[in-house]
Amino acid sequence: MVKFPNIAIVGASGAVGQELLKVLAERQFPMSGLRLFGSERSAGTTYTFNGKTYTVELLRHGDLFRGVDLVFTSAGAGVSREYAEDITRFGALMIDNSSAFRMDDDVPLVVPEVNASDALLTPRNIIANPNCTTIQMVVALQAIEHVSHIRRVHVSTYQAASGAGAQAMKELETQYRQILNGEEVTVNKFAYQLAYNLIPHIDVFTDNGYTKEEMKMYNETRKIMHSDVKVSATCVRVPSLRAHSESVWVETEQPLSVEQAKEAFAAAQGCVLMDDPETKTYPMPLFLSGKDEVFIGRVRKDLSNENGLSFWCVSDQIRKGAALNAVQIAEYLIHQTAKS
Repeated sequence: MVKFPNIAIVGASGAVGQELLKVLAERQFPMSGLRLFGSERSAGTTYTFNGKTYTVELLRHGDLFRGVDLVFTSAGAGVSREYAEDITRFGALMIDNSSAFRMDDDVPLVVPEVNASDALLTPRNIIANPNCTTIQMVVALQAIEHVSHIRRVHVSTYQAASGAGAQAMKELETQYRQILNGEEVTVNKFAYQLAYNLIPHIDVFTDNGYTKEEMKMYNETRKIMHSDVKVSATCVRVPSLRAHSESVWVETEQPLSVEQAKEAFAAAQGCVLMDDPETKTYPMPLFLSGKDEVFIGRVRKDLSNENGLSFWCVSDQIRKGAALNAVQIAEYLIHQTAKS
């Protein structure tokens, strides 16, 4: 990776694309140039970045990415698969935020706090960004893994509307207004009305009764952590706007005390411990949207397993669960270039 790459964003008008622009600006990411790409619907839209106006170009096949060093893609798995060859043909590195390549053996799946060095080996010039729920969980799990190997994980997720994109967030807000006004509720982005409801169904169901979202947490966790850990997940859509929450139960090889776990979380890269029952201090999505870290609280012993621990974690799905993680991967690669 060059020290000052020419950058492109595919899917610039979406929720993650917009967050990428925000994160790149906030972190003063070193770059030589920026190009934005999108569909026919978004082509021609202008955005301001670091005081300069950029126009979204129409994504099409050809040599659009000649001279580009780094491409962040966030336009869905279908677009990523279709345009991967165009993007990487002239040597650009593709950091992909879709599910298209995550489980491919020759594509690293990277969370920098856990397996940053995997990003150094990219035979296809593609690095995959994991699923949002997996990212925040493995950041927390890695803190425990440093103390004792994790054998099993049971997790229930409480996923905000933001996980389904900008239009889903708007739909949730619209549903609340419609209900308050006594109007018929609009349902397009979800299987059912989300306002005042919970939906235990994210992504499509597979043959084993789990959804693809739940199986992502099983498969991606093992790949990222290079571990034989077994993960059983239940993923639930909840009527919060932004930032995902998770209830996590872990079984470790050696029993850990609550104090050991808290010390590990407090010291871990990318984690913030918020855990004081006496003052009702614990992570909540309402107050942690827009934050970079994974916030952890309610740490306690599992009453059913002497080697078990339970905790609660919250992280912003659009930032650490998507845009920020991708930018951190690129920052790591630039740092490695500067060292060599």
